[in-house]
Amino acid sequence: MSERTFLLPDLGEGLTEAEVVSWEVAEGDTVVVDQIIATVETAKAQVELPCPFAGVVASLHGDPGETMDVGAPFITVLVADEATDADLDPSGEGKPRDSATTERMIEEQAGSGNVLIGYGTSEAKRGRRRRVQRAAREATPVGSRPGQAVRVIAPLVRKLAAQHGLDLHQITPSAPGGIIVKKDVEAAIENASGGATEVSSPPTPAEGDGAARPSRLVDERIPITGIRKVIAERLATSRREIPDATTWVDVDATGLRSLKADLAHVLPDARIGYLALLARIVTTGLIRYPELNARVDLTGVDEGGPAHIVRIGSVNLSFAAQGPRGLVVPVVHGADTMSTEELSVALRGLVERAKLGTLAPNEMTGGTFTLNNYGVYGVDGSTPIINHPEAGMLGVGRIVDKPWVVDGSLSVRPVTQLSLTFDHRVCDGGVAGGFLRYVADCVERPGALLATL
Repeated sequence: MSERTFLLPDLGEGLTEAEVVSWEVAEGDTVVVDQIIATVETAKAQVELPCPFAGVVASLHGDPGETMDVGAPFITVLVADEATDADLDPSGEGKPRDSATTERMIEEQAGSGNVLIGYGTSEAKRGRRRRVQRAAREATPVGSRPGQAVRVIAPLVRKLAAQHGLDLHQITPSAPGGIIVKKDVEAAIENASGGATEVSSPPTPAEGDGAARPSRLVDERIPITGIRKVIAERLATSRREIPDATTWVDVDATGLRSLKADLAHVLPDARIGYLALLARIVTTGLIRYPELNARVDLTGVDEGGPAHIVRIGSVNLSFAAQGPRGLVVPVVHGADTMSTEELSVALRGLVERAKLGTLAPNEMTGGTFTLNNYGVYGVDGSTPIINHPEAGMLGVGRIVDKPWVVDGSLSVRPVTQLSLTFDHRVCDGGVAGGFLRYVADCVERPGALLATL
């Protein structure tokens, strides 16, 4: 027997580290090639890692919750000195796989088809893998054997379970894919407390006794890691590098509301909502004002070369969405080539995957402009921070009834505020104002879209 060590592979998108979420094997277990051995969490997604070796697990090089660097030892396996067919280079030359070959196989989907989630294996292989794993989950009860995987996406869920002293291995998952969600933990808490769910209030001091009321707050020191770290770095880069400016306008959304109602009547199955309609308006506006569908390239500036404005030949529309791991920014690639109904389908799919925390890395990169509908949080306005390296972001506030002057008379109309933050290096205020006014006109009179179709 000899030891083979699998190094944590490059997980793509320039990510240099990952957190160990859970192990699916323990020391002493027998593993086969391409067996899922662990789940790790990058700043962009959770990823299942397949084992490149067949043998007996000698050691695990990281604990759940530990952050590991790409290229660091991940798992060591005792393998037979004489490599078997299953542990050979797929070229057939009889050479045992080394770590580099394993990494290439992961990326190129060689072997049995067990690959990193979110990286382009064929649909047939993905479907086969999902069926096999689903069957295994259905056949295997949730247990608490040390090292067994616990599928939890949201850190909040882990924290809630820890606060109440619950073992996640003993909680039955209810979400697709065997994922434990918040309601599962809350149900376990209720069961553990005999059905009592009320939170007791802190004791009230007796009148006149001078006792201080205890604070409901606690001191906490929370490391900025994972997706929060990526967001913090990107926003800091945006503020540091981009000379941004913001302009805004209030608009009467009566026309937009009527258009949504008309489409719901004519195409009820299409389920075209405000987000899809705003996406249609924004993509059309970017075709009209391509200066905003751009980025600034500083390559070579340090060596004395000029900066460049790079205008991009397709609209890859980013939009803000809330997921279990925090704010994410999915991207609709080629939004300008889609119909409004196709945009609606694409947006709904990305929103659903954002809620489940299953967005692939390529679904969160490559954006050229961001639409941020913060009105869903019940606020009227904001000054958006540009999603670096994009050149602009349109923010949309809530639609709320307000007094509005129409043809000289006071009326009550549904009003929303549009805010545009733009990179002043790619255009001046005239272009930004023209784009914002075009979007506002289309919100007020959606028929204006027909002029450019």
